[in-house]
Amino acid sequence: MYTVFCLNFQIANKLAQTFQRSTLFTWIIIIILVVLPITAIYLLEIPNNFSKLFQDLKHFFLTLSLKGKTGDATIDKVIKAAGYSYDQTQDIFYTNKNAWQRNNGYCRLYDEATVPLGIAIHCEPIYFEYYGRRWLIEFWKGQYGLATGCEIGVYSTERADVSIPGVFVGPFYYPVKNTDTLLLSFSLSKNGNPLFTREARQWWLTGFKLGEFSEPEELTMTITITFEDIIMLNAFTQGLKDAGYKDSEICIKKNTINLKFNKPNTPQPIAENITANYTLQKNNKLLCEKYINLAGVYTCFPDRANNIKRNAPELYNEIFNIGKPKEIFDIYEKIRFYLY
Repeated sequence: MYTVFCLNFQIANKLAQTFQRSTLFTWIIIIILVVLPITAIYLLEIPNNFSKLFQDLKHFFLTLSLKGKTGDATIDKVIKAAGYSYDQTQDIFYTNKNAWQRNNGYCRLYDEATVPLGIAIHCEPIYFEYYGRRWLIEFWKGQYGLATGCEIGVYSTERADVSIPGVFVGPFYYPVKNTDTLLLSFSLSKNGNPLFTREARQWWLTGFKLGEFSEPEELTMTITITFEDIIMLNAFTQGLKDAGYKDSEICIKKNTINLKFNKPNTPQPIAENITANYTLQKNNKLLCEKYINLAGVYTCFPDRANNIKRNAPELYNEIFNIGKPKEIFDIYEKIRFYLY
């Protein structure tokens, strides 16, 4: 029954977004699509089940009130400080739109730093030009320490290449402004089995599932991007082809493009090598196994986290090092004086 609640709420939310109405309009739709039909079912088919109806409604609206949160104020504060929110339904973490990482831009050096920091991922940067700016839309998927995850990032720049002798030569991109964010979505599967999905108008769409261990090659992202106009779509499509994608791998409908990212077509970070990946993945697998063992039978994330905190404080700290660790973005502090 709760699943029906969630499904109908998603329909209601989509309708509200479509008509761009007020919050009041959203709740009117929720009442029509969710509360009234479910109440009628209970009254007609299960006449005396008012207690269960009350509990289901309470659970449903509690979930709405905790959107993006775990329900534990202390843990929620730590997660927010890390730049993330929590999806209770899918048990995943995702990036906030105005996360602190938005201030640090992106360049190839960030990808090069992943392996030394315990991250085993596939990267797929797609470069193109649109209205006088150079753009980068990049995909990532793989093992981020204690979590399996994936990302789509949207960046652009009007500046010339950065030249730091012996360190880096190339473009430095900045996250797009809110007015330039795109409607992004992905579904991540492992060996054909769905893990989670995400959709939002964003500059950086992410998802990370704690305790799930994966090799990057086991993961497939099904990606959908809606562009502002056909010119931007065509420019990105050419960028895909320049990266090695074939026409048969690209599906286009109006201003929306759909593709799968499983095996990268572009060169991977030079720091990636078989020995380093084997070592870091061995460690990541042990972390995930320890997390699963200590999470035990707890279905509620705060209960899992607090049990780990009591029994393995060092692992507790790893939990909140979600996605790309801060050390990657420390690169910005080292090169930012060369950017102006």
